Amino acid sequence: MKVFHKPRHRAGRVRRWARRICLLIVALLVYVFVAAYAPFARCPELSDELAARVEARAEEMGRDIDTADRGMILETRAEALDERIRLLSRAQSEIVITTFNCHDGESIRDMLCVALERADAGVRVRMLVDGVDGWLKLSAAPVFRAMEAHPNVEIRFYNPPTLLTPWKVMGRMHDKYVIVDDVAYILGGRNMLDNFLGDYPVEVPKDDREALIYNAACGTPEGEASSLYQLKDYFEAIWSSDAVAGFLGEDLVEPHREDVYADLRQRLEALKAQRPELFTDALDYAQRTVPTKGIWLISNPTNVSAKQPVAFAQLCALMDRAEQSVVIHSPYAVLNGYMRDRLAAVAERVPMTLMVNAPENSANIAGTGDYVYHRDDVLSTGAALLEYAGGNYHHGKALAIDDDISIIGCFNLDLRSAYVDTELMLVVRGEEINAWLRRNMDALHADCRRVIDADTSEVPEGLEIPPMSTGRKVALRVVGALMQLFRNIV
Repeated sequence: MKVFHKPRHRAGRVRRWARRICLLIVALLVYVFVAAYAPFARCPELSDELAARVEARAEEMGRDIDTADRGMILETRAEALDERIRLLSRAQSEIVITTFNCHDGESIRDMLCVALERADAGVRVRMLVDGVDGWLKLSAAPVFRAMEAHPNVEIRFYNPPTLLTPWKVMGRMHDKYVIVDDVAYILGGRNMLDNFLGDYPVEVPKDDREALIYNAACGTPEGEASSLYQLKDYFEAIWSSDAVAGFLGEDLVEPHREDVYADLRQRLEALKAQRPELFTDALDYAQRTVPTKGIWLISNPTNVSAKQPVAFAQLCALMDRAEQSVVIHSPYAVLNGYMRDRLAAVAERVPMTLMVNAPENSANIAGTGDYVYHRDDVLSTGAALLEYAGGNYHHGKALAIDDDISIIGCFNLDLRSAYVDTELMLVVRGEEINAWLRRNMDALHADCRRVIDADTSEVPEGLEIPPMSTGRKVALRVVGALMQLFRNIV
């Protein structure tokens, strides 16, 4: 009787090759992670040259100047989308849309249908999106592929990821703003998603804050001094940089492209019928905005690699000059020793309040996990620590310094915003807009508990904080501990 062992030998070879392939995949993943993390593992120190520039700019921002810029604050999701539509519909020459996170949705289609109409009329439309989000969410989406195919529309991505250069993948563009002609711009922390814009039903609505700046002297010599041109120069520098690549998706073939255009045009007609007030000829920003005494743009370096903490240092230089008080809003706080010491120096001089989301209220488990892990370090800054528990996750980033400086933008109080991403914050001088910002801040503070120490907090009467599930508590603890290995890139 013959016995054949060949199948067993074949099965052994299959298992060996399977193990080799698995090991190869694991090695590749480890390589990609290490290569992606290594360039950002060290937090660069601020050079003496940049420190001097930061101080000089802080002195400049501390003086009132004559400006035609007027401002307003956009606090709700509905008004944020309304003002975008109102501005886009009046564009005569140029629209610029820049965002970190974006994908197809109702609010985006509202904006795109208006942008398409203006592009049909000859307006140049440019859209710049962070490369990771652009690659994952825009490249294959028919609505963006159709928009990119329009002769007056161009979409580009900042630092799109490639397997050949994993060491660059962590360099992200976190900027969010819209510019229309030389008339006005909106800048803040809102991503272009339905849970940030409009009143469409979403599972996790996210509240945020933006500034709308109106160049009241547009078209005159006085209007040429508007802060709008600071933002335009910043955009052009990134748009033409080596870090930016063209749209990665393919154009839709003509029949499908025309179908998308037809859907967008039909949507626009419906929108005009439902909301005619957004499309009236006259802009009323002269009445709805308040005067300012100077506006400046704070930005991080725009290179893809690890950055010196220019934006954070500039914020601190302004806080260093506070004489009355400082209030900071950030979704969470992730600090290293340098950041903690800089904030502590401010809190030692003037009362400082820091509002973050309560762990029960937070939608960002990584940032909140690190915050919970290091809550004592945050308390050691000396700031009055408030945890917001008002329902929706609050994504806003803002500072109020004394009664005349308001700062709004996309800078989170964390290591990634300080050392990794591009970031923008708008510094606005003026008592009226500062009072506006503080009213909005105070309204949120009414739904905050005050953290006294690790074991004690004060909860205002009437504020009900939902209990945190055991699973969420464990998840925050585990994520917080894991974050310590690579907290500056999360």
